[in-house]
Amino acid sequence: MLGRLLLLIAMLLAPAVAQARGVEPELVAEGQAPPGGEVELAIRMRPKAGWHGYWLNPGDAGLPMDVKWQLPPGFSGGALRYPVPTRLTVAGIMNYVFERDYAVLVRLRVPKDAKGTVPIRAEAHWLACTDKICVPEQGELSLDLPVGTDESENRAQFDQWRQALPRPLATQARFAIAGDKLEVAIPLPSEVEVDKPYFFPATDGPVDYAGKQHFRRLGDQLIAELPRRSGEPKDFTGVLAYGDGRGLEVHALPGTVPHGGRTIGEVAPNAIVWAVLGAIAGGILLNLMPCVFPILALKALHLARGGGEEKAARRDALGYVAGAIVGTGALGAALLALRASGSAAGWAFQLQDPRTLVLLFLLILAITLNLLRVFEVPAVATEALPSTSFGTGALAAFVATPCAGPFLGAALGTALLLPPAGSVAVFAALGLGLGLPFVAIAFIPAIRTRLPKPGAWMVTLQRLLAIPMALTAMGCLWLIYRLGGTTALELSIAAGILVALNLIGAGLLQRKGKQTGYIATLGAVAIAGLVVWALPPPAAKAPSVEDAASWTERDVRESLGRGQPAFVYFTADWCLTCKANEATSINRNEVQQAFDDADVAVFVGDWTNGDPAITRFLESRGRAGVPLYLWYEPGKEAEELPQILTPAMLIERAQRKR
Repeated sequence: MLGRLLLLIAMLLAPAVAQARGVEPELVAEGQAPPGGEVELAIRMRPKAGWHGYWLNPGDAGLPMDVKWQLPPGFSGGALRYPVPTRLTVAGIMNYVFERDYAVLVRLRVPKDAKGTVPIRAEAHWLACTDKICVPEQGELSLDLPVGTDESENRAQFDQWRQALPRPLATQARFAIAGDKLEVAIPLPSEVEVDKPYFFPATDGPVDYAGKQHFRRLGDQLIAELPRRSGEPKDFTGVLAYGDGRGLEVHALPGTVPHGGRTIGEVAPNAIVWAVLGAIAGGILLNLMPCVFPILALKALHLARGGGEEKAARRDALGYVAGAIVGTGALGAALLALRASGSAAGWAFQLQDPRTLVLLFLLILAITLNLLRVFEVPAVATEALPSTSFGTGALAAFVATPCAGPFLGAALGTALLLPPAGSVAVFAALGLGLGLPFVAIAFIPAIRTRLPKPGAWMVTLQRLLAIPMALTAMGCLWLIYRLGGTTALELSIAAGILVALNLIGAGLLQRKGKQTGYIATLGAVAIAGLVVWALPPPAAKAPSVEDAASWTERDVRESLGRGQPAFVYFTADWCLTCKANEATSINRNEVQQAFDDADVAVFVGDWTNGDPAITRFLESRGRAGVPLYLWYEPGKEAEELPQILTPAMLIERAQRKR
């Protein structure tokens, strides 16, 4: 603890930019102050981007908010009530924080003789931090509160804030010391679904915050096994977070904690084996998905160049599969690094950034021009099949993995729960599956010998294969517009024209016997760097489907509460499988008519920009990417539909509700 305290002191002493607060406070009342009653107040805290505030127990470092009220005679304030916090680990130090807007609620008691308008004042002190610096902040909270009985002025907003508070647990919990663990038996009905529980100790001292927590289910009890630090408390309090921002206030007294039960919230010992097998199977099937179709052009071209010759084909295949494995492994490692830094990132995160899409557009444009024989790749590269194939495999990993096909969604969801080495192994297994069909062709003579021999037909094939690549380039432009707006689109088109002219000029010189491929490549890279540097910040994007409401868990619950069934689908503009399902199944007239007849509420979760709320929900369902399709009926658990939809599948579910 001493080292952690010294680190906090160092952060506090670091130079800070004092012109603006990292967390802005505001005092708000739900309505008027009723004489002889109570009114709810909220201290609304707004952290700026990259900043966070702290829970009542900040964890290993940090400070909770301190509020000193200055109230008129007869008025008094209750305890501060915090919403369920989140975890943030910085340099191995566990913090319990709020990184988004949050509200701390307090009940204000009003005397019977109150009248007129009363001044409510408070002096507040809080700590605002980034991952590099902490700044002690303070300010006066002020509110002129009219006395009356109208409490509905801000009722809807306060209802949302109250929903974020942990619910008090009516039944007493028990805790016991078991060696290096503090075990807490929490009464919780077995029908309450618990996905990824975490216990936030409000009692400071007995629990090692950075240690690993374990949970098990035993009938109507949830047992938390918390890593012990020191001391034996007389009582123990905290908040049990059990998914989707929900939490329970727990007050435990010493007692007996039962043994046994089913482990939850953790990966089973053999999960990595099944996850790797699922990733391999998903990678193989991914070759049949529309996401991969543009890459098939490059595969076919390499096979044609090999002409069925054993040595060349095997060298080509091994280079390709190596590139796919390294590509998916690197993407997985980057995803884990982003998540470790606190970002709510999911699979295919690379396609949620317009800068990446611009680079992808220019690369695919160059491939299209090469297939059209506008220019030739330098001879040394075309002769070195392994290096060329390696790049093709890496490109396949980069482009072809945004859609989570069969087996893949569950495998990648499991990967995010595994230790880093196991996670990267699962991601690498996806690349292995992606390249296995190519390896089979190269190493099985019966398949390889049936390949056509090289010939003049290859020129025609190249030009035909340029069509899907050109369509992919146009799709990239559409995505750039969706994510970056008109300016990003115009810059991308201008860069595309410059790159095309650059490569066309290189091709003309090549036909005169001059090899200018490397110079052209450097020119294209310079153009790409300039346009990425000049791109504006991402633009706000409208929902991708006009006939569906934007998804929120609250809206789905409200629809079910009205007796409506609900169909929820999570999609993204860059997910070709998602768009294929929408075109062939969801947006069909007969499906929409069936939904209208059955009064089905339809919600779309658009993950194009990597919405963190959707990311967290996908994770709660064991998914790392889209598509995800859920069918809800009142009083029943959500039914997860297959990732390849049919109109009959949706119509049948709508008709059974009539």
